[in-house]
Amino acid sequence: LREIGRYKTGVHRPTLSDDDMKTRYWLRDELAGLGYEVLIDGVANVIGYSPAPGRKLLCGSHLETQNRAGWLDGALGIVYALEAARALREAGRTDIDVDVIAFSDEEGHFGNLLGSNSMVGKVSEADMDSFQDRTTDEPLRDALARVGLAGVPRALLDPHRYVGMFEAHIEQSDSLEAEGMKVGVVTSIVGNWLFHIHAKGIQNHAGTTRMAIRKDAGAALMRIYQRLDERFRAEAADRTVWTVGKIALDPGAPSIVPGGAEMYFQFRDADLAVLRKLQAVMEEVVAAENASGPCEVWITPGARSIPALMDSGLQASIEAAAEALAPGKHIRIPSGAGHDARSVSLIMPASMMFVPSIGGISHHWTEDTSDEDIALGAAIYVDAVRRILEG
Repeated sequence: LREIGRYKTGVHRPTLSDDDMKTRYWLRDELAGLGYEVLIDGVANVIGYSPAPGRKLLCGSHLETQNRAGWLDGALGIVYALEAARALREAGRTDIDVDVIAFSDEEGHFGNLLGSNSMVGKVSEADMDSFQDRTTDEPLRDALARVGLAGVPRALLDPHRYVGMFEAHIEQSDSLEAEGMKVGVVTSIVGNWLFHIHAKGIQNHAGTTRMAIRKDAGAALMRIYQRLDERFRAEAADRTVWTVGKIALDPGAPSIVPGGAEMYFQFRDADLAVLRKLQAVMEEVVAAENASGPCEVWITPGARSIPALMDSGLQASIEAAAEALAPGKHIRIPSGAGHDARSVSLIMPASMMFVPSIGGISHHWTEDTSDEDIALGAAIYVDAVRRILEG
């Protein structure tokens, strides 16, 4: 799997690229070889349905990657799910089994958690019409047609089929490594709130426009950026994070005072009350800048997700498996990143486990986890699957 789309020591598999589709066909063939009925639906979700009559657990993650990024983000959870399916067959179990799923576009090339949100009924046909690739601007409908999925129905998950959902993932942070732990039992997945902050000034000559009369849209956003960072440090919770990931100046030339500017600002926390408080702080900062001038500034909302709690019973089963195979080397931690389990938690019990990330690096081609930690995580995952299904 790592060889498909290899980039340096990582991979480059953006959603609905040729290499992304190769991974989906690879998984389809692996599951078909185990006797699964396999479907690739209308947004490229890959779903392997077990023929076994017993209790089912939904297992999986995602296959696509960020651009020129890591080889484990998403793929680890797919391989663990596939390993669980193989292990149950080797054990001759028919009373319990897993359905294996690869959600499409968890990384948000077209839409936030597109595949899993679609499978829980949270993506409308109007959404499908509006989504486009954030890198190439290719419309989602055109991309689906390009890969032969035009007109293919989108599948929905049946919550009555499952006792729950279980996703494994690299931590994407350094908490486990720093504390010498081998497994993180995920307690919650943060909400991620994105806002676009705009400024409108007057475009003018950078050499002849006196500082006293400038209406510099870029400077207005820089003041907001600084104040937000100061206020959030005072108001945020221990695990709150915030990021300005993109700033665009118009026209963006070295000798022109920018007449327009836009800043993408996001913040994340597992507590809805904290998110609401921080939104109020942001609105206060922007309103103060707008009132003081000299530029007009305003906010438009972007994508947002609500924090999700992971199921306590499933957490207990994962923790029991971790204690059996890595005694004293597991902790309960929240997830600072969004995952498909958050979408699935809207319709059924959901759970996650983390394995360590070396240096806490993710969304970069140097992302890595030791072979020993990958193998230990697989053993714990399969044992947790058995415990959940036998519980």
